[in-house]
Amino acid sequence: MDVIGAGFPRTGTTSVKAALERLGFGPCHHMSEVLDSSDLAARWAGIADTPAGEVDWARLLEGWRSGVDWPLSFFWRELADAFPDARILLTVRDPHRWYESMRATIFKIVSEAGGKPTGAGVPPLLGTILPLLDRMWLSHFGVPSGGNPDEATAVAAFERHTARVVAEVPADRLLVYRAGEGWERLCAFLGADVPDEPFPRLNDTEEMRAKHERWRRGEPAT
Repeated sequence: MDVIGAGFPRTGTTSVKAALERLGFGPCHHMSEVLDSSDLAARWAGIADTPAGEVDWARLLEGWRSGVDWPLSFFWRELADAFPDARILLTVRDPHRWYESMRATIFKIVSEAGGKPTGAGVPPLLGTILPLLDRMWLSHFGVPSGGNPDEATAVAAFERHTARVVAEVPADRLLVYRAGEGWERLCAFLGADVPDEPFPRLNDTEEMRAKHERWRRGEPAT
């Protein structure tokens, strides 16, 4: 792994995934791959109850040059140790706007999936990784994945996570990257040339809602 994303979902991770792949750091792991691959979902489900220090990260992530978004970014600290030469990319945004985006998309989808691993409105492979999502929800928000946090709890978790990453990762290894910044700081951090094209802008809240509605109708998300 060359680049390890440490940010929460809904912080521009889909756009950053596309940018990293454009810059030659692909393939880039993202939750979208997990929900599109029974093999990958099973791999992540297999570590739901495994202490992070006992996971063979090189084997789990074999073939990936970078990764952003959950579930990978939940284990940013362990991955930073497992891949000591990798750079750490912390994607951030205004925490209250982040919460509104999460509430309208991921919190809604996962809440509907709680106790219902298959069915209308639920990505087919989400049920496979629900035990891992429970671990993540409990760690960050203090509730299982079927019960989502209120704004104050979620925002506090976001800010606590951001502060922890900044405090624990050496400054020369870390880029705190705000959604919408464009190419320049990212390319400088990675030692890559700046492409002569717009920075990707993908999977905004409306696009994510549209995916959810397709799932509700039992259709593929793409």
